[in-house]
Amino acid sequence: MIIGIPREIKQDEYRVAIAPSGVKSLASDGHKVLIEKGAGVGSGIEDEEYQREGAEVVEKSEKIFALSDMVMKVKEPLPQEYPFLREGQILYTYLHLAAAPELAAMLLEKKIIGVAYETVQEEDGSLPLLVPMSEVAGRMAIHEGGKYLEREKGGRGILLGGVPGVEPGKVAILGGGVVGFNAAKMAVGAGADVTLIDINLNRLRYIDDIFKGRVKTLMSNHHNIEAAVRAADLVVGAVLIPGAKAPYLLTRGMLKTMKSGSVIVDVCIDQGGCVETSRPTSHSDPVYVVDGVIHYCVANMPGVVSRTSTFALTNATFPYARKIADLGIEKAVMNIKPLARGVNVARGHLTHRAVAESLGKGYCPLEKAFLT
Repeated sequence: MIIGIPREIKQDEYRVAIAPSGVKSLASDGHKVLIEKGAGVGSGIEDEEYQREGAEVVEKSEKIFALSDMVMKVKEPLPQEYPFLREGQILYTYLHLAAAPELAAMLLEKKIIGVAYETVQEEDGSLPLLVPMSEVAGRMAIHEGGKYLEREKGGRGILLGGVPGVEPGKVAILGGGVVGFNAAKMAVGAGADVTLIDINLNRLRYIDDIFKGRVKTLMSNHHNIEAAVRAADLVVGAVLIPGAKAPYLLTRGMLKTMKSGSVIVDVCIDQGGCVETSRPTSHSDPVYVVDGVIHYCVANMPGVVSRTSTFALTNATFPYARKIADLGIEKAVMNIKPLARGVNVARGHLTHRAVAESLGKGYCPLEKAFLT
């Protein structure tokens, strides 16, 4: 198989979809790896490192798309890349289609086989390819939120950890999954007063046990969310329904009760955001203000800690990429159930039920899609 890795073109995105070790493994398996010139520079990986492991460095992304059986990326294709994709091609990347109807329509029209990192799912419900970037984003949420609480950035002038004789900042975390857990870890470490809200009582018990009572836990309902965000200096949106659009848990009405200069970091903005007033931003222009509340809604938070993120991500994504290359996509998804759950579109059909429902489109079982 020919595997192509184009350079990421999303604004402020510095990750790359493969590490040199991955190139070596694919080359040793007899596959051809094409990588766009400079694709790894943002992660501190020079072209020569890829070449030493057997990759061919290509000048332009058009050639990568034209020659590759499988294209590996980090972020979803952007409109300028749409013309390069071709029928039957495998696209292996983060897609977040529930919040991207135009991208979904293009992939369906071109009959792309789209394998989304975020919906590769194990039998226990875990999302192994989402976990590493969720860990990074959850930890970053506290750093970024703390920064925008500074008065010079427009915030309330709050130090999350406080100092002796002064109460610490209050952090409310909506969601107790990987993002929420890692945000809580960083917030507790900073000395903040932390409240975490989740819909799963067993998860709340686990978090209470792990943090030994240093994180206050609340069941997710309108009353508890409203009270927590009203008291908070920093709110972290960390909600996830695999494949589906995130629900709005923090409404415009709740926003109006928040303190002026408080901060929201909506980590789930890739899936539409869990705050009614959220909209995607970039690292170059990360925040905006609604009703006196600072909104940080960067859609690719881990992209700026790119070296850490690239190696953390590829540790998780590469084994599946290797299986696709060695077995072919149909045999791979037939034999590896978590990978089958990652296929969102195939040959003109939506093959992930939650994505189809979020887009208001018909769902087609993967087995049937591969027969057409």
